Amino acid sequence: MERLEKVNSFQEFVQIFSQFGNEMVEFAHLSGDRQNDLKDEKKKAEMAAARAVLEKCTMMLLTASKTCLRHPNCESAHKNKEGVFDRMKVALDKVIEIVTDCKPNGETDISSVSIFTGIKEFKMNIEALRENLYFQSKENLSVTLEVILERTEDFTDSAYTSHEHRERILELSTQARMELQQLISVWSQAQSKKTKSIAEELELSILKISHSLNELKKELHSTATQLAADLLKYHADHVVLKALKLTGVEGNLEALAEYACKLSEQKEQLVETCRLLRHISGTEPMEITCIHAEETFQVTGQQIISAAETLTLHPSSKIAKENLDVFCEAWESQISDMSTLLREISDKNNANLKSLKPDKPDSEEQAKIAKLGLKLGLLTSDADCEIEKWEDQENEIVQYGRNMSSMAYSLYLFTRGEGPLKTSQDLIHQLEVFAAEGLKLTSSVQAFSKQLKDDDKLMLLLEINKLIPLCHQLQTVTKTSLQNKVFLKVDKCITKTRSMMALLVQLLSLCYKLLKKLQMENNGWVSVTNKDSMDGKI
Repeated sequence: MERLEKVNSFQEFVQIFSQFGNEMVEFAHLSGDRQNDLKDEKKKAEMAAARAVLEKCTMMLLTASKTCLRHPNCESAHKNKEGVFDRMKVALDKVIEIVTDCKPNGETDISSVSIFTGIKEFKMNIEALRENLYFQSKENLSVTLEVILERTEDFTDSAYTSHEHRERILELSTQARMELQQLISVWSQAQSKKTKSIAEELELSILKISHSLNELKKELHSTATQLAADLLKYHADHVVLKALKLTGVEGNLEALAEYACKLSEQKEQLVETCRLLRHISGTEPMEITCIHAEETFQVTGQQIISAAETLTLHPSSKIAKENLDVFCEAWESQISDMSTLLREISDKNNANLKSLKPDKPDSEEQAKIAKLGLKLGLLTSDADCEIEKWEDQENEIVQYGRNMSSMAYSLYLFTRGEGPLKTSQDLIHQLEVFAAEGLKLTSSVQAFSKQLKDDDKLMLLLEINKLIPLCHQLQTVTKTSLQNKVFLKVDKCITKTRSMMALLVQLLSLCYKLLKKLQMENNGWVSVTNKDSMDGKI
């Protein structure tokens, strides 16, 4: 990479970049293996972010370097290229830090801890008072809360936070401070006189401040996710990027300044939103993803402007245009990644498995369900691959197959404590619909089989006759009362669903092959786009 940075001719560049590309491929494999070996989820997320930077920057490096070689006296082209090299060096340093297990900056600064992580640790500390009144000092508890509330200034100081959200956050912060003072007062009394009434008052104080902090979390979550959703929707059409591309090929420097300013404003909005999302992300890996998104918007925004400036100065340059396209694509890709991140954060904050608590399952039961869920997740991926083969052959078979795959994936997320299904009742209702969709699928496949020759028809009907009993069995399990044995019922349901998905994959594959065979025999004049065609109208 150092040699690439100093290259002065196209011939030398091509030679070195070829070697660099081969080394990057090998490096990607090695770092990927290392990432999979990591046990620490935070380090795994950091490695994934660093690898993503290196992968995307490799293409940027190619076009940025070529542009620089084509326009050696262009300052903006050099600035653009330097930005890519700088980001790759930072990413490589991060990989080195992870694989050598050596953090140069020492311990994490408490002020950098996200709000949700801070609240979680604070609540653990106050709940520990139930067991030990001398667990920590009152001063430490006060300092910890102040650090958390200071971090909420990222929300209240933001120009993009609504007045209503800002007022509510300030109100809940004041309430938390007051309730901590009340807790400290009761805590002091409990240390001097251990009576039942004081113990009850301490418990009440703990519950009250916990409730206030939970309400603060809800408000912060609502503020950040609403802002992010609105921002993503507003910038979905990428108007500014399109304008910068047009400005470049027209060589309009005045318009460039206008749209560069607009992109800078958009960049600042996205950077600030990523910062707020990090506070409410809830897990260290998601925090790392938010930081990665923030850094990507910050750097890529500047690089788009320098690439646009180069094109505007050289409007007929094909490589300058290609270079701008590459950086704009990276921006659009990060916007898409941010949408995914927002959904994951919302799912993580909303999902829970409270309905499973009455069972008090042991770790073996949990591990079993998690394992079954993982297999189910893999089967949904296989089903989706089969569905993709049908391309424009949209029909009832594909429709029901897609519905079943989507519902099975929701069940897989449920086994991980994520996704739209919140309770066991949600799960049971989904499985009832899943079984019904399975029966509709078999009905559609039976109708399609009427178009086939006897041997093919028999083969297809044999597969259908395996699926129909499983659908009925799943319906029976969902209606069977197992009193408080919720985990046992979930276990049975997942097992049945997994078997059905395995058959679905086979059935979709077989139907596709038989449809293609039938179309060839009939010179392509066959479709299964509706009920009529499946009833024999070819």
